[in-house]
Amino acid sequence: MIDLIPIDDADDPRIEAYRQVRERDLIGRDGGFVIEGEVVLRAFAAAGRYGLSSVLLAQKRVDKLAPILAALPPGAAPTPVYVAPQAVLDQIVGFHIHRGILALGRRGEPLDAEALLASQAPRSLIVALFGIGNHDNMGAIFRNAAAFGAGAVLLDPTCCDPLYRKAIRVSVGAALTVPFAYLPRGGDPIALLRRHGFEALAFSPAGACRLDEVERTDRMALLLGAEGPGLSDDVLGRARTVAIPMAGVLDSLNVGTSCGIALHHLAFSAAPSPTRPKR
Repeated sequence: MIDLIPIDDADDPRIEAYRQVRERDLIGRDGGFVIEGEVVLRAFAAAGRYGLSSVLLAQKRVDKLAPILAALPPGAAPTPVYVAPQAVLDQIVGFHIHRGILALGRRGEPLDAEALLASQAPRSLIVALFGIGNHDNMGAIFRNAAAFGAGAVLLDPTCCDPLYRKAIRVSVGAALTVPFAYLPRGGDPIALLRRHGFEALAFSPAGACRLDEVERTDRMALLLGAEGPGLSDDVLGRARTVAIPMAGVLDSLNVGTSCGIALHHLAFSAAPSPTRPKR
């Protein structure tokens, strides 16, 4: 049974956490994060990795979303589900929210990078990110990771938050389903990957080999840097450097696009099969 709580006043103190969503995104949410839209809420419910504080719906969406609400992870107490007319909902959040659904998730304890790598399957792909500060790119990378079977994402301390509202939305909820951990500040990411048997592939326009020359090994890590500065000389000097060949005058792609191309190749094209002899 879903307990719906009607909200008729945008100043109702019970929905304070939803007020002026964009401005709150800029200052952080004290360990929480915003879920926006039906698809993302479905991903959240299916993953079951995070807690849920509350849900805020447009009245017109209640009937359609009832099955999703019923599938939300149970807590010690029923999750408040606030329901407001569309005009009141728009006034609360500060813009027209045509999807008609927001929810507030709760972060758990952050995952440990060492333990996350140790938990990966004997044959696995992961992504390691360095200096990714754009939330659209972060969301795209997580979407690619989910689409092509990457088991984890590692982030250096300078990366932006994968659980920022826009990153979650661009990832279509994949930021809630693909496990991630931050690398320790001052640590040695290459040594960490090697301890767990991962071959480090550092992507750069000046890579020593082409992506189509790379064949799949059991454990591989794609290392990606921010557009412009790219990966550090230290990382490039200690990993196998790989370039994506391209035609024309451009020598690089958006980092999210590069990630998708590389993961697809390693997940499918680079894997020897009975019908395609290993080169």
